[in-house]
Amino acid sequence: MHLGGSFVSLYSNMMKKKLLIAVLILIHGTSYAQQNWTLKSCIEYGLKNHRSNVIYANEKKAADAKAREALAAYLPGVNITGSIDDNLKVQETVIPAGIFSEHDIRVAFTKKFNTNPMAQLDQTIFDQSLLTGLKANKYNKASADLNIQQNHETIIYNISNAFAQIFVYREQLSLLHTNLDNYHGQMDITSLQVNKGTVLQKELDKVTVDYNNTVSKIHVAESNLTLSYNQLKYEMGYPLTDTITVDSTEAAKAFNSLAIAAPDASTFAAANRIDFRISQVNEKLLAIDEQRLRNGIYPRLTAYARYGAVGYGDNLNESFKSLATYSAVGIKLSIPILDFYKRNAQSSQARYKHLNAIEQLKIDEGKYALEYQNARTKVIQEQGNMDNNRRNIELAQSVFTTTNLQYQKGTTDMTDWLNAQNSLKEAQNNYLSSIYNFFLARIDLEKAGGSLKTFYLAL
Repeated sequence: MHLGGSFVSLYSNMMKKKLLIAVLILIHGTSYAQQNWTLKSCIEYGLKNHRSNVIYANEKKAADAKAREALAAYLPGVNITGSIDDNLKVQETVIPAGIFSEHDIRVAFTKKFNTNPMAQLDQTIFDQSLLTGLKANKYNKASADLNIQQNHETIIYNISNAFAQIFVYREQLSLLHTNLDNYHGQMDITSLQVNKGTVLQKELDKVTVDYNNTVSKIHVAESNLTLSYNQLKYEMGYPLTDTITVDSTEAAKAFNSLAIAAPDASTFAAANRIDFRISQVNEKLLAIDEQRLRNGIYPRLTAYARYGAVGYGDNLNESFKSLATYSAVGIKLSIPILDFYKRNAQSSQARYKHLNAIEQLKIDEGKYALEYQNARTKVIQEQGNMDNNRRNIELAQSVFTTTNLQYQKGTTDMTDWLNAQNSLKEAQNNYLSSIYNFFLARIDLEKAGGSLKTFYLAL
């Protein structure tokens, strides 16, 4: 009985542990789905999980491997070679008459089979062109790092854009449902008036048409909202089949965090932009390539050590059995002379590419300054439009409320009521457009100023 009780207790404890593990796995698997996502958490997830991170991480590894490849050219290298010759017709050499005989003597100084295995170690002692090329390793690694940063900025920009769409479509749905309630209430009132014979059926039909149009707009907005959620999940690297929830309150906070004064134009510096720094690195690489080609004029000095064996025989086995070893060490000096025209043409091409890269940097510096100024101007303009449209929607709502009361009291007609409602809808549409335009303008300003990462961290 005691053993039976212990077994039951042990089995119960095991089942509790399994249940606890299952619950923890379930909680971990659904934690993201249950989370109310903010703009910052969406960006944070995207920076960690977007598939493009793998591509740029591999490019960085490729840059590291390229650096090792360049360095390996200055490290010792060992080659093992071997050859077996089957002399189908053995070459003969003639010893002129008068040396060993009165007549010419034909002599073969080899046999049918000839084997020659050899190992050679080569070590570069001096190669100025190669030494110059090693300088590129630092810039290749820097370029790979900058590409990773640029990819992060792209992720931040795309997620912010998709998040803005969700926010605007949710605001649109909220306004459309409010309008739908207004139309529904008006339909009830007008229906009673039609039944009493105080208004014509066409008045009810006018309201019904607008009601149905609003229902259609709600369906379109709901579809657009779903598409925006899918776009956000894609930009985050989030599973498309999983549900994601963006809380309205947090969305409003994220939007309001953007409604700040635009940075001063004097704070702009082209070097803040990743693409400009990438161009600077490329210019350095072109300068190194030009110098490397010019340095091809210098002599190259290498050392070598060789060890091998030679065997001869009338058959293959005999050529292996008669192997005689040999070895040698030495240095080799190579002085390029007749390749001047080719090398000069190559270095000239590299020089002009380098000069163009320098000029392009100057052009880009002016272009990026222009982009920043335009983006800053657009932010100020869109913020003014948004504030104006916000006030306008309040006025339109006030006019509609007054007109609605007047209609209920019978002091105005359906035409005035519909005109007031249409004015309200137009103000709503303008306001929604200005919200989205301001959001994009604000993000574009951060992009133009090279401060998207700072913007993300400040959320």
